[in-house]
Amino acid sequence: MSARQWGRDLGLGFRFAFTGGREGWTRVLLTAVGVGLGVALLLLTTAIPNALAVRHDRDQARADYTYGPPRPKAENTLVIADTDTEFRGRDVRGRLVEPEGPKAPVAPGLSAYPGPGEMVVSPALKELLGSGEGKLLRERLPYRITGTIGESGLVGSQELAYYAGAKNLAPKINGFQTARISTYGSPHEPPANRTDPVLLLLVLLVFVVLLMPVGVFIATAVRFGGERRDRRLAALRLVGSDSRMTRRIAAGEALAGSLVGLAFGTVFFLLGRRFAGSVEVVGISVFPDYLDPSPALAALVALAVPAAAVLVTLFALRGVVIEPLGVVRTARPARRRLWWRLLLPLGGLALLAPMIGKGRSDGEFNQYMVTGGVLLLLVGVTALLPWAVEAVVARLHRGTVAWQLAVRRLQLSSGSAARMVNGIAVAVAGAVALQMLFAGVQGDYTKNTGKDLGRAQMQINLSHGTSFHTAADRFATTKGVRKAVSLGSTSLGDKDWHTGPDSTVLMVAGTCASLREMARLPSCRDGDAFLSTGGEQDDDAAIAKLTRPGRVLHIDTADGTGRGPDVRWTVPAGLKPARAITSPNGTKDSAVLVTRSALPDRVDRVLDGAVYVMLDPRVPEVSEYIRNTAAKVDPFAEAIEWSATEESKKFTSIRTGLYAGAICVLALIGASLLVTQLEQLRERRKLLSSLMAFGTRRRTLGLSVLWQTAIPVALGLLLAAAVGLTLGGVLLKMVGSPLGVDWPSVLTMTGAGAGVVLVVTLLSLPPLLRLMRPEGLRTE
Repeated sequence: MSARQWGRDLGLGFRFAFTGGREGWTRVLLTAVGVGLGVALLLLTTAIPNALAVRHDRDQARADYTYGPPRPKAENTLVIADTDTEFRGRDVRGRLVEPEGPKAPVAPGLSAYPGPGEMVVSPALKELLGSGEGKLLRERLPYRITGTIGESGLVGSQELAYYAGAKNLAPKINGFQTARISTYGSPHEPPANRTDPVLLLLVLLVFVVLLMPVGVFIATAVRFGGERRDRRLAALRLVGSDSRMTRRIAAGEALAGSLVGLAFGTVFFLLGRRFAGSVEVVGISVFPDYLDPSPALAALVALAVPAAAVLVTLFALRGVVIEPLGVVRTARPARRRLWWRLLLPLGGLALLAPMIGKGRSDGEFNQYMVTGGVLLLLVGVTALLPWAVEAVVARLHRGTVAWQLAVRRLQLSSGSAARMVNGIAVAVAGAVALQMLFAGVQGDYTKNTGKDLGRAQMQINLSHGTSFHTAADRFATTKGVRKAVSLGSTSLGDKDWHTGPDSTVLMVAGTCASLREMARLPSCRDGDAFLSTGGEQDDDAAIAKLTRPGRVLHIDTADGTGRGPDVRWTVPAGLKPARAITSPNGTKDSAVLVTRSALPDRVDRVLDGAVYVMLDPRVPEVSEYIRNTAAKVDPFAEAIEWSATEESKKFTSIRTGLYAGAICVLALIGASLLVTQLEQLRERRKLLSSLMAFGTRRRTLGLSVLWQTAIPVALGLLLAAAVGLTLGGVLLKMVGSPLGVDWPSVLTMTGAGAGVVLVVTLLSLPPLLRLMRPEGLRTE
C-alpha cells in the first residue's frame, strides 16, 4: 500500500468529516471537545517541569541566608530577620528589613524597602488583609501597607508574603533568624543528596497513574459517533470502495476530529493557564507564565494524538464487517475472548516480579520495567472491562421495563458502555494502588516527635532580650489558653565558648511550677537551685563533677554568631537533688535547675526563653490568638504548633503533587464523561423519541438510561478495585513493606470515582428530557 493511497483516503475521510452537514459537524465538535480536554491536560503536564524549575529559581533568587563568618556593617549591607508565621493552615512568609547603607541589596520584586512601621505585601496577602477573613492576621501585622511585591519576588500567585521596615535589628543578629547580608540568592547551594529509590518510584508512579486515564479518554473520544459512522461507510462500499479503503476513510474522519481537538486543547490550555493564576490547589499556586510547555514534549503530544486517533480507529474497525448493504455489527456480536486479555495484566506482573524485594537498600528500581509493568496492568483494565460487561449482562434478563430496556441495550452494544467507563476504571485502579503504596511506606517517612500533647500543644520560642518570665503571664490571659509555662535554658561549659569547652551541662531557669515540668522536686521556693539527674544521656557522674559548688562555668552566649560575651556563673552551694522526668517537648535531661532569684541579671538576660501553652480545643482559632500574642510579646517569636508525628518534606511534597494532579484528572474525567454521555444520548435520539411516541413513560426511559450507566460503572469499579489491590500488593512487595490493605483509602478512591459518575449522570438528565420528545423523529 503506497503512501499516496493512504494520503488520498485519509484526505477523503477528512473532507467527509466537514461536509456531512450538521450531523457531521456535531460529531467533529464532540470528538474535538473530548480530545481537547485530554490534550489540555497533557500540555499542562508538559509544563510542570518548567513550572517547578521557575518556582525553585525564584525561591533561590530571594534566599537571604548567609554562610560563614558574620559580615561587618557597610554601605552595601542589609539586616534582615525571618518572621514567618502561619494563618489558618497557610504559610505566611515574613521579613523585617533594615538597610544599613544606600547600596543595600533590594529584594526581588521590590523597588525600595518600606520604612519603619510600613510594609509591602503580596497581592494575595493584601486581598486577605482587606477582607473580613483576615481580621486576626491584621492584628498580627500592625504595619501600614505602602505597596505590593512584584511577580519576580514570589513563587506563586497566591503566596502570602510581606517585607516590613524595622529599626535596631543589628543587636538581634544570631546567624540564622536574623542576619546581615550584602546580596540575595544562594549561589553555593549544597549538593543534593542521593534520592531515595522509593521516592523516585513514587514520583514515577504518580505520573504514570495520572496520565494513563488521559490517554484512555483521548482514545474514547476519537470513537464518538462510531455506530452512525459505520452505517455511512456502508454506502462507500456500495459505490466501490473495498474494506481497507473504507477503514482508512474512517481513520481520516477520526484524524479530522483529533486535529480540531488539538486546536481546542490548545485553547483550553491557554484559558486554563490564564485562570491558573487565580487558584491554589492543595497549597500550590503558580503564575500563568510558569506554565510554558516544553517544546519537545508539546511537539510529541501534537504528533502522538493524531497518530493515536488513526491507530485506534483502524484497530476498532477490525472487528466490524462493513458490507455494501449494511454493518454486520447490527446482529448479535461474536463473543469476546478472554485469554488474550489476561495476557496484558500477566505481562505487567511479569515485568514487576524481578524487582520484588528490592526495597530501598538493594539497588535501584528499573524505571522502564516499572513503567511498562504498571501500564500493562492498567491497560489490562481497559481490555478486561468489555469482556466483564458482556459476560455479566448476558446473564441478566428479568426485571422491570426500565431494567429490561437497559440490559437489552447493553447486550447489543456493551462495548460503547465499557468505553465510557474505561477511563474512570483506570483512574480508580491506579489511585487505589498508589494509596496502598503511600500508606505502606508512610511509616518509613514519619517519625514520632516525642511531644507530650497532653501537657502542651504549642511552643513559643522567644528571642534574646525578651523576658520569658513575664511572657507566660501574657499568654496565660490569652483567649483559649488553659495554662502557660515559661522556661529559660542555656548550656554551661568548663571553658570559654570562643575556644570550646570540653564538658557541658544544661541549665534551665523558671518558677517552681515551671521547673516541675522538668523534674520531681523535693520542695521549692524562689531562690532554690537543683541538680536534676537520671536523664537519657546517662552522664550523671560527669555532670556532678562539673557542678561542684564554687566552680566557675561559662554560659553559651554565641547564639550562632561566635562572638557573644563571656558570661560566667559560679555554681552555688547547696544544690538540692532532683529526679529528671520527661519534659513537655519529649526530652528527659539531666540539668541544673534554678529559680529566678538564684540567677544574676546578666545571666538571666542571655537565656533562650520558651513558653509552653496548653490550649482549650473548644475555642475556635485558638492557635491564631496565640500567634497574635506572640507577635505582640516578641516580633521575632516563633510559634510552633505541636503534632504527635512529623513527615519527611520530600514525601509530603510528592503526596501533595499526587493530590493536585488527582484533582485535575478528576475534573477531566467528569468533563469527558459528560461529553461521552451526551454523545451517546444524541446517538439514541430517534430511539428515545420513538419509544415516547408509542407511549413509554418518561420515568421508565430515564431509569433505563440510569441503569445503562450504573451497571458498567459498578462492574468497572469492582474490576478497578481488584486490579488496584493486586498492583498495590506487588508495589508493597517491591519496596519491602508488609502487605496491608488501607480499606478507607480504597473505599474513598472508589467512592470518588462513583461520585464523579453520579454528578455527570445528574447533569445529563436535562438533555435527556429534551431528547425524549416526538420532535426527535424529524429527519433531514
